[in-house]
Amino acid sequence: MSYLAPGTPENVALAQHVNGRLRAEARIANARAFLFRALGFGTFVALAGLGLGGAFYGYAAMNDVRGASDKLAAALTTALNDVTLKTKGEVTLTDNTLKLDGAPPARGRPDVSALTGNQGKSEAPASAAVRTSFTVFKTVPFLDGSIVTGWNFKGDEAKPEKQYCYVTRPQTFGDGATSNQTTVAIDGEVLPQPARSEVNFSVIARSCVWFDPSKL
Repeated sequence: MSYLAPGTPENVALAQHVNGRLRAEARIANARAFLFRALGFGTFVALAGLGLGGAFYGYAAMNDVRGASDKLAAALTTALNDVTLKTKGEVTLTDNTLKLDGAPPARGRPDVSALTGNQGKSEAPASAAVRTSFTVFKTVPFLDGSIVTGWNFKGDEAKPEKQYCYVTRPQTFGDGATSNQTTVAIDGEVLPQPARSEVNFSVIARSCVWFDPSKL
């Protein structure tokens, strides 16, 4: 119910005021929508710019790395081409044999006949005596290994100067195989039994073959 009669100045003024307010609110709504659209477009442009910038930066970095590697290769090539190696020495050919003065003698298989033929005739002092020593081994099978007794002789002695007995058993480490050697007795005397040992020294020593002139 309206207290104002239609067409009165007051009603006209009220209608104009209402229309003006509606237009103002419509403009505000349009401005707000434009602001949101502008923000969205700006965000899109910014993200697109960042993507393009990252792509160009990666491309430039790749080209820079390739350029640096090419420069390094070129520098190394130039350096190697400019290097001059200098050596000192004299090479002579004698009897179709290449020799280098000042070089150590070649290591090869010695001439056994020359060594044995010159025994006692070397350049050593006359007081130096040539002694010959050798070892005789006696082997007894033991499980997957063996018990070995060694007799150490010096010269023409009829009795060994030293004797030792050890047990050896094969062992496998990875793809390779080796042997484990444990000395159990020396000169007939059994060594002390270690605290952590898989071998019983007293039992093994019974199979040692000690030197006995009466059994020779």
